[in-house]
Amino acid sequence: MKLYSKQQVIFAAVCSALIVFLGAVGFGFIRFSGKEKKEVVTFIAESAETEQVQSFVLHQSADRTSAEQNTAVKTDQLYAADTVQGYTQDELQNIFVYDKCNEAVVNITTEIMAINWFLEPVPQEGGSGSGSIIDTRGYVLTNTHVIKDAYRIYISLSDGTQYEGKVVGSDAASDLAVVKFDPPKNMELKTISYGDSDKLKVGQKVLAIGNPFGFERTLTTGIVSGLGRPIQTSASYIIRDMIQTDTAINPGNSGGPLLDTQGRIIGINTMIYSTSGSSAGIGFAVPVSTAQRVVSDLIQFGKVRRGVLEAQLVQLTPSIANYAKLPTSKGLLVSQIQSSSNAAKAGIRGGTEPVRYGSSRNSSVIYLGGDIITAINDIPVAALADYYSALESKKPGDTVTVTVLRGKQQIDLKVTLSEGNE
Repeated sequence: MKLYSKQQVIFAAVCSALIVFLGAVGFGFIRFSGKEKKEVVTFIAESAETEQVQSFVLHQSADRTSAEQNTAVKTDQLYAADTVQGYTQDELQNIFVYDKCNEAVVNITTEIMAINWFLEPVPQEGGSGSGSIIDTRGYVLTNTHVIKDAYRIYISLSDGTQYEGKVVGSDAASDLAVVKFDPPKNMELKTISYGDSDKLKVGQKVLAIGNPFGFERTLTTGIVSGLGRPIQTSASYIIRDMIQTDTAINPGNSGGPLLDTQGRIIGINTMIYSTSGSSAGIGFAVPVSTAQRVVSDLIQFGKVRRGVLEAQLVQLTPSIANYAKLPTSKGLLVSQIQSSSNAAKAGIRGGTEPVRYGSSRNSSVIYLGGDIITAINDIPVAALADYYSALESKKPGDTVTVTVLRGKQQIDLKVTLSEGNE
């Protein structure tokens, strides 16, 4: 057995302790750098403020390309989110949008004029809905059906104050309206900016803020479930290109904003599909691209200036088609046109054979033998609602291709639209 001096034993012990210490430190560094980025960010988040974490994330991405940077920032923020104030990234996103936009969402209530038992006009509580402040002068965007038949309109802000509003203009074809209230001079209104509905993708996250069932400024979240949906809102109107969403929308949400994750309006919540009257996960919003065009006209002219075809049109029915022995029962019969009209100049022909149509009390004279409009710009026209929908985005002076059935011959004619009288 080999013997060691006291000095040798002490030296060996010190060396062993040093090796163990260095090994532990080295293992710690290997483990720290070998873990997922989440742990690195967690370490920093525990010893710094939120701004420092964001600064770190941005610094890590500074030398990347723009596209890589956007993806990297989102990924890094996702890793950091579970330690930033205890919220997930998704929760932080929701909180950000709500904080940014909720004060710009208003509650709209109306009074309508009713008739009592003595046949006297009396004010009565009307409907309620939501709206978005889009201008610091007090302009609010909402749905036409929210303010329909309103005798008085009341606009309630997030601070509890209420103002009487007035209708600037409304448009039944898009179900959009602009109302205005006069805020005090020292009041700084928060507004919501427009987003881009043309760039939406199915599956994209969206949020809604509104006043369902009178619960003011309620936030719900969901995704874009479908795009380009044509939805018939009445016997006369179809709104094309509507956004379908599973975001919970209930009575009172109408007129409120559908928002992207940056807090910008990408749609105006308008209706739901439901058998119970409550949200069934199928809601529809008018795209903001339509709203921007409509709002501009409503504020400037009080109405939307649309191009029209100058002709008296009659929606075909099976009874008309059978009586006149027409080859189709779908489309619009051109009953009469003036010689100076844009329809006549384009070569469209009206009818020449007068017949009385309808019940004895509500009958009218229509003229048979004219062209039958079956499409406008390749959009099928089977009814008046299709006709209005096809021309919804057209301005006076625009040229459209009108497809007509003349006898058994299909003809395409170019028509320059005139301004309507609505």
